[in-house]
Parts: sequence; C-alpha cells; structure tokens
Amino acid sequence: MHDDAQFLKPGEKVDDLQRSGLRIIQDPARFCFGMDAVLLTGFVQDGIGSRPMSGEDLLDLGTGTGIIPLLMSAKSDCRTLTGLEIQPDSAEMALRSVKMNRLEDRIRIVQGDIREADAIFAPASFGIVTCNPPYMIKSHGLQNPQSPKAIARHEVLCEFEDVAHAAERLLKPGGHFYLVHRPFRLAEIMTTLRDHGLEPKRMRLVYPYVDREPNMVLLDCVRGGRPRLSVEKPLIVYKEPGVYTEEIYEVYGY
Repeated sequence: MHDDAQFLKPGEKVDDLQRSGLRIIQDPARFCFGMDAVLLTGFVQDGIGSRPMSGEDLLDLGTGTGIIPLLMSAKSDCRTLTGLEIQPDSAEMALRSVKMNRLEDRIRIVQGDIREADAIFAPASFGIVTCNPPYMIKSHGLQNPQSPKAIARHEVLCEFEDVAHAAERLLKPGGHFYLVHRPFRLAEIMTTLRDHGLEPKRMRLVYPYVDREPNMVLLDCVRGGRPRLSVEKPLIVYKEPGVYTEEIYEVYGY
C-alpha cells in the first residue's frame, strides 16, 4: 500500500495513471488533466520511436500538475524531465506528485513564466519541448479570468506566440517541439511555428467519433527542419458512447 495521505492537502485526491505504478495528485476544484495531455504523451512516444533518448532533456511548458513529465518518465528514457508552471499552487502540487512517485532524480518542477523561459533556462538546452497550451483566445466570456481553470484553458497569462518563442529559444537545433491544440486555430498555429523556425513535420488529427469533426490536432515540429509535412492517419477516440477505441486504450496503458 502507498502511504499517499502524507502528500495530500484538503480537497485533493490521488489518481492512478495506469502506467508503471505512477500516481498524480489532483484537486477537482482547481483543474484536472484531460485526455489531450495523455494523447500528447502518446504522440511524443511514437515520434521518439527507437531513437535513444537517454542523453536528452525534456521541457514541458505550462506543466500544470506535472502530468506530461510524469507520464514521459515511463514512456521514454529521457535523462531529465522539467516542468515549467506559472501558478505557484499548481507547481507545488506537481512537486508533491514527483516526490510521491520518488522521481526527484529525474523530474524537476520550476515555478516561472513561459514568457521568461529563455531567462530561466540556458539557450538550446533541451532536445525535446512539449506543450499543452491554453486553447482559447484571451478571456472572452470569462467571469473569473484569474481562476486556475481559466488560466489553463484561455490565453490569460500567455499567448501561442509566447509558447513558440520559448520553444525556439530553448530547443537545440534539430530538437523536437510537440504540442496539442485545436484545429480551428491550425492556420495561425502553422504560421506562428514557421515564423519561429519550428517546421511542422508530423500532424495527426483527433476525432471524438469517426463521423464527427476533429477536436484536437497533434503536431511534431523540428527546430530548423526542412519543409515536409507527414499527415498521419486519424485518431478516433470512441467506438460508441463510453467505449474507447483500442488505440486509446493502448495510449492510456489499460
């Protein structure tokens, strides 16, 4: 039995990540990770393929409660995994999850602003950068723009331009930037990426059902890469309501 209670604060819970015994601390009143983060780790894992990552360092921009570094600790042999998070409470929660999983030797959580990332970390110091950024533009329709959920979903504290700038500065030449976003912003995203020397090389659209429009896009970009984009087969989430497709079960590790 894990003695998880020592790591928890009131209102928090521990969720089993179904991967290598990993667990994560979450607070439903603040923000819980979604499928997009999990699918991004599967996309990164596919992109890494057979490439040895034991000497590489990974940075996750806007890590939230640390879901991507935690999952990538099991899905890759990256030497180190760093999560950058602007919200102090989320960063502190992520650090407790790292300690709970006894991964302090591989995972580092840094509290800081994506817009200042190139001052926090050395230039060109990561082989892989990941990001599950806020999808919605600014704070339209928000009653409380400073709430943790609003900050996670809307471009309140950073815009996609800031994310691309950070990835450009912190990636090694030839390094990979992996992100998940919404298809309705794809034209803008592609333009911004190329403006920052991040060439899209792989793209996969995610569909909730086979006969619906896609609601997520996964992108793998290379800093300084040559123009050539491979569009992979669609990823379908549900066979029927409440029943995942086999590929989704594989990504989750069930």
